Amino acid sequence: MTFADLRAAALFVTSPDGHTDDDRLQAAFGLLRAKAPVYWVEPPGVRPFWLITRHADVMAVELRGAPFAVAPRSFLSSEAGEASMRQVSGKPDVLRGLVQMDDPDHGAYRDIALPWFTSARLADLESWVADCAHEAVGRITGRADVFDFAAVAAAFPMRVTMHILGLPASDDQLILKLARGLTGAEDPDRSLSDRPAESIRLAGVEMRDYFNRVTADRRERPTEDLSSAIANARIHDMPIPDYERLSYFMQLAIAGQENTGCCIAGGLHALLTHPAQWAKLRAEPALLDRAIEEMLRWTSPARHLIRTAIADTEIGGHRIRAGEAVLIFFNSANRDETVFEAANSFQIDRDPNPHLAFGLGRHFCLGAQLARLELRALFRALLPKLLAAEVVGSTRRARSAAISGISFLPIKCLWRSDPSHTSSSARQAVGI
Repeated sequence: MTFADLRAAALFVTSPDGHTDDDRLQAAFGLLRAKAPVYWVEPPGVRPFWLITRHADVMAVELRGAPFAVAPRSFLSSEAGEASMRQVSGKPDVLRGLVQMDDPDHGAYRDIALPWFTSARLADLESWVADCAHEAVGRITGRADVFDFAAVAAAFPMRVTMHILGLPASDDQLILKLARGLTGAEDPDRSLSDRPAESIRLAGVEMRDYFNRVTADRRERPTEDLSSAIANARIHDMPIPDYERLSYFMQLAIAGQENTGCCIAGGLHALLTHPAQWAKLRAEPALLDRAIEEMLRWTSPARHLIRTAIADTEIGGHRIRAGEAVLIFFNSANRDETVFEAANSFQIDRDPNPHLAFGLGRHFCLGAQLARLELRALFRALLPKLLAAEVVGSTRRARSAAISGISFLPIKCLWRSDPSHTSSSARQAVGI
């Protein structure tokens, strides 16, 4: 679990494979935070950057704002990968959504969806989300076999996102598959092809065709859903361009389920592998909101972003020159020992918990409160019905350049349908 030098640790945390092994990942981050929290990296075949791993320095980049820009790149990719993406989209990036925008475009585009994520709108949605969570849990309640909980965790937020977009449940699995083809192009369990660029192309083309049909329908017959708002949006007094319109739909489809789904799966895994915390939550259900914040910190699915300095500046005592890129790792910041006591311990009553799972500053996640609503609803529906559960076999983590999290979580459950008649042997079989 140790690394020979800082460069080896840096190359590990910036590779898709590095995020498939969380123990080694956290060891590498720990070394970097302790020895070189601002570290210049020149990976083979990748444009160089400063690797930023400490909580305070990540905050400094995001909150300072002006000296740093999103353009020209927002996520880490090889030069070959960037060339392939240009061939796929004909643009510098496959997508140009909110994550890829600076102001004034960022503010103007953010305003399109903002009304669907206000506190008042989410309060109106809360009852529907709770019902949706109960339906999702109802489909697995009573199962005695081993099943993949990560699939349940992904499907639920996908349904919520599609509901907000006004799109039918019959299309959920298609959009889920295509979203995974984009973010998991290097993952054999998620990719649509054995060639990453081809997976992205196939997913992009199908998503383009799907959301073009949605757009045509909403322009002809507008409704009160978010799809209509995107399809008929005007930006700077002009109709929304096709590239940005499609990017908006696609980024919602990805972010709306990937991050929350990974947090739900990773959150349950954390409870099951930390039995004292599981027992504490069962004894004190009022701790659920704090537990959710700890799940967000612990899993940190949206792991990194790239910013480019537009003027000479300083981070962590290092001079960053104009034109140089900085790679900020949220999942390292969320394990910073100088901010979080016992940072590598999962503690459901952690307070305060200043995690950066949703980013911060002007790019703070638009759907942060929706994600919390979904997490709360799902665990409120699940935990009272679940007497015990255990992980059976090996989990798998996503092999991805953008997402960190458990993509396969095989579990076996003992349900609370009639706990008074549950035998001791049955209880022992699932770890009670």
